[in-house]
Amino acid sequence: MKLRNQAFIFIVCTFLFHNLQGQESTYKINIDWDHERHAWSAYWITHPFASEYDYGVFHFRVDFDLIEVPDTFTIYVSADNRYRLFVNGKEVSSGPARGSLEYWRYETVDIASLLNKGKNIISAEVFNLGAYRPVAQFSHKTAFILQSEIYGEKLNTGVAKWKVIRNNAFRPIPVTRDMVMGKFYVAGPCDSILLSRYPWGWEKKGFDDSEWLKPKVIQKGAGRGYMHGSPWWLVPRNIPPMEQKTIRFKKVARTNPSNFEVKDDFIRGTGSLTIAPNTTVSVLLDNEKLNIGYPELRVSGGRGSTVKITYAEALYDKDGKKGNRNDIKGKTIAGYYDVVIPDGSFDRLVRPLWLRTYRYVQLDITTGPEPLTIHDFYGIFTAYPFVQRAIFESDDASLKKIWDVAWHTARCCALETYMDCPYWEQLQYLGDTRIQALISLYVSGDDRLMRNAIELADQSRIPEGLILGRCPSAIPQVTPPFSLYWVAMVHDYFMHRSDDAFVKNFLPGIEAVLGWFERRVDSTGMLGALDWFNFTDWSEGFMCGAPAGVDLGHSALISLNYAYALDRAAELFNYFQKNEQAGKYKSQSENIKRSVYLKCFVEKEGLLADTPEQAIFSQHTNIFGILTDAIPGEEQQKVMEKILYDTSLVQTTIYYKFYLFQALKHAKMADKYLAQLAPWHQMIAKGLSTFEEGDYDERSDCHAWGSSPMYDFLATVCGIRPVEPGFKKVDISPALGPLKTIHGSMPHPNGEIVLNLKLTNKKLNVQVTLPEELGGTFRWKGEQIVLQAGVNEFSLGL
Repeated sequence: MKLRNQAFIFIVCTFLFHNLQGQESTYKINIDWDHERHAWSAYWITHPFASEYDYGVFHFRVDFDLIEVPDTFTIYVSADNRYRLFVNGKEVSSGPARGSLEYWRYETVDIASLLNKGKNIISAEVFNLGAYRPVAQFSHKTAFILQSEIYGEKLNTGVAKWKVIRNNAFRPIPVTRDMVMGKFYVAGPCDSILLSRYPWGWEKKGFDDSEWLKPKVIQKGAGRGYMHGSPWWLVPRNIPPMEQKTIRFKKVARTNPSNFEVKDDFIRGTGSLTIAPNTTVSVLLDNEKLNIGYPELRVSGGRGSTVKITYAEALYDKDGKKGNRNDIKGKTIAGYYDVVIPDGSFDRLVRPLWLRTYRYVQLDITTGPEPLTIHDFYGIFTAYPFVQRAIFESDDASLKKIWDVAWHTARCCALETYMDCPYWEQLQYLGDTRIQALISLYVSGDDRLMRNAIELADQSRIPEGLILGRCPSAIPQVTPPFSLYWVAMVHDYFMHRSDDAFVKNFLPGIEAVLGWFERRVDSTGMLGALDWFNFTDWSEGFMCGAPAGVDLGHSALISLNYAYALDRAAELFNYFQKNEQAGKYKSQSENIKRSVYLKCFVEKEGLLADTPEQAIFSQHTNIFGILTDAIPGEEQQKVMEKILYDTSLVQTTIYYKFYLFQALKHAKMADKYLAQLAPWHQMIAKGLSTFEEGDYDERSDCHAWGSSPMYDFLATVCGIRPVEPGFKKVDISPALGPLKTIHGSMPHPNGEIVLNLKLTNKKLNVQVTLPEELGGTFRWKGEQIVLQAGVNEFSLGL
């Protein structure tokens, strides 16, 4: 009887709830409405009969009248896979920011400034890339949702009179390995666009939508915590809109036939390019540096023509090598491409559905019986809106070149998440991301993308306790060492930002990660056999990026990675007064380090071996032997010398040199840092405008981890590092190496840290300016000077 009464009450409450929701939609929604925990008044909608799971491009629109335009007019919008939203023909929003189905983002937009008295139109382009979508893109099925704070009956999807049509102009061009020189690619398809089928003007007032269809209603929108299930748990966007700006090609690199003339005014946007009927031409454009964004093409005429647009980071010689990126002689382009088929009309503006990455772009044009005019072709640079606030200047001009190229690399590898590379994968790998996040903190001071990355990682956790090595990722990849780097990344944030509530959220996740490793410590005191993909570095001598000992057990390197994470976890748990757990982690760390040293240190070599069999030695294991103090302090400099100069060791690539440089600092040998930058100087000498993945494989010309010198110029050369949680105290221990002058500055939560150093007459002249409420210590050759907020000036002997 009791269960029957409960069921009756539930049915009545549900009936009243849904009826109240329907009534509420005709009034202004309560400003305290919690989008994350309550049902929305709007519904997800889709095309009434098109496949909801396959590739498709759709347009939605609704018109409404206003007697008066309010001061604010807030709407909430999202879609699966992605959307672009227009108000009276003007684009106002795009997204949603990438996440997972359990944390599906929606955007909040105030559209009041674009509204008029009388008739208005809101329209959206929604596309689903289906089976071709990027690995970074989650999806349930094609869907769109929009809710307004006012006039819900006029605007809310599933309630108002929205219409929809499928855009049959688009067809996918899957990117095959043949298109990209046999390399691994997972960043989504390209587009074939038949302009005669495009519904031109669909987003504007006055367009005839009388033949458009009534959308199919899927279900009510819902945030996390709502009583009923939903494929998409809606949560608000937590990062700003992307920066967008026009970029123009710098030069025409060549044409085929060679006598086909393309004037400079075309690439400047002040003149057109006309191709005669029944002609085939090729135009290679050089942007002179790699960029990421949306290419836009404006054409007239040319019915029966075809324009193939190929995008590449670099050109290839006959052996498939890139060589100097500035040299084009004897080289050809290979890469993914779009195809545009003009319809003969005047001034059509075309852009692909998703952004492209390129330095070189080739237009292969074949005309039919009509001439084709290309009015313009340019790019819309699109990236996370980082602003460079830090400065690093010195008497070595070559370091400025590294700084500039590193920053451009970092910009091109940050969108709605950090990305390993913009051309090939566009995935947020946590090994890369830790480095990118530190650069963000030091150079821009913007921590929002770092916070987003930490959260996305925590949300990707598998039942065993580990997080995914890359996230978001529709194809899960578990990389146990990256879970350990995530622990370090939370600690990085903890040291640089005073944000206890945020950091505390991740303590349970840290426990879960460390618990997975704890269960795999065997009787040797080291980690036993490890499953999953234990990537460390793409070094020659590692099996598919993994060091010796991961399959059969007792990898010294992964064991020390574990100790490194345990030490940072101990600091975090101690800070939050979880002393028992902190003590446990510290004890476990010491036991791991002791076991690795006893079983793997080879006196004759003066090095840690990679396993207790003592047959393989790597820079990597010894780097972490230093970083964790598994190698005693008095031995660290001797070991560091071997790391630097013993070429028989398995060598680090560009990625793991980040940890090599941290070990230099830890071993008090940071003055040798600048001498280790040969790979970066070489990349610039090869004409790279961004730093590549590594010299072991000519794949990615733009890879996030190559930007690490930006961090080290400030944290190692200038020596600026936090020594208390929340960056409440600073330590400045510069390592000038051969430099005579340094000017550096970086953003701090309280303002700006500025450092000026000059060596003259056997003295180091120092000026340090600290923001309010920040104190610290300046260290130089055994001397220590206490620093106060404000300007600190002094001189020290050499």
